[in-house]
Amino acid sequence: MPTRETRFVLCIANRGAEDLEVRKVYRVLPDKTATAAGHLRVIDESGEDYLYPKILFRSIALPQSVKKAVLAAA
Repeated sequence: MPTRETRFVLCIANRGAEDLEVRKVYRVLPDKTATAAGHLRVIDESGEDYLYPKILFRSIALPQSVKKAVLAAA
């Protein structure tokens, strides 16, 4: 079960990453190396995690009940 540290981001652009959907919420997996290089490890539509430029996203805070619903739907 994911910890309370589960992070979500909102896709604001998909330049060079057309597999992302603009205005969609994505789950972020922790990856310090990727973050230091300006990327986020994001679970995309395929259900797999990939690195994407951090500039394509904005961090969002979701209420705990919404987090649970999003994670349950995955």
